[in-house]
Amino acid sequence: MPLCLANPTDKYVDRSALALVPTPNPTSTWRPVPHIDVVDAVENAIANRGMTIESERFGLARDQQKMFGVITLAKQNNPEWTRCIGIRNSHDQSFAAGICCGVSVLVCSNLCFGGEFVIKRRHTSGIDLFSMVEETMDAMADSYISFEERLLNLHDMAVDDDFARIFIVKAAEYGAIPSCDILAVFHEYLEPRHNEFRERSMWSLMNAFTEIAHKYKPARFDVCNRKLTRLFALDGQPALV
Repeated sequence: MPLCLANPTDKYVDRSALALVPTPNPTSTWRPVPHIDVVDAVENAIANRGMTIESERFGLARDQQKMFGVITLAKQNNPEWTRCIGIRNSHDQSFAAGICCGVSVLVCSNLCFGGEFVIKRRHTSGIDLFSMVEETMDAMADSYISFEERLLNLHDMAVDDDFARIFIVKAAEYGAIPSCDILAVFHEYLEPRHNEFRERSMWSLMNAFTEIAHKYKPARFDVCNRKLTRLFALDGQPALV
């Protein structure tokens, strides 16, 4: 079970800081993509679809080799959340550039994500970033609908305190949260700081996790959200718990 360890170099930054991050030299089979280029490609695709950006947040980790970002779109029609886009990129070949659909819960700014759409399996020498982002955004349009349906289903899934205890411990075993946050998540579930989550449901339980995740640094925050996506079956696959 993971301990509460944090890399002191992990930090949140603005877009101008991303532009200053140096990009490693390419090889004959690998061409790293500048972090800022990934963000600019996503922004361009958003504008091409007549949408606007409400807010954005970016994080750097592992000596700026990894970038994580969240772009929140202007208010949609759902009274509980607004859509957002998760972004990842790496300069150390640890993972490919990718984007995924998500939502930001309006009452608390908690973030929830669906399955990731990898832009390219590898940063190959022939990568056409802007075209790939455009294609991925087209695919995400339908994915948002099914993702939000799964979120709504969580409202109807009642849970009791014993189930919540077991689920939270298993989430720690799975690596979604550090073991030292088990009690923090359980207390948030029992006495949520937002009245909207007082009803005992999978929706409230998930928001207990994402409320505690506000304190995590970029890399830990990314791991938490990716693993919660799997645990709550937000990727459309069978639940693990």
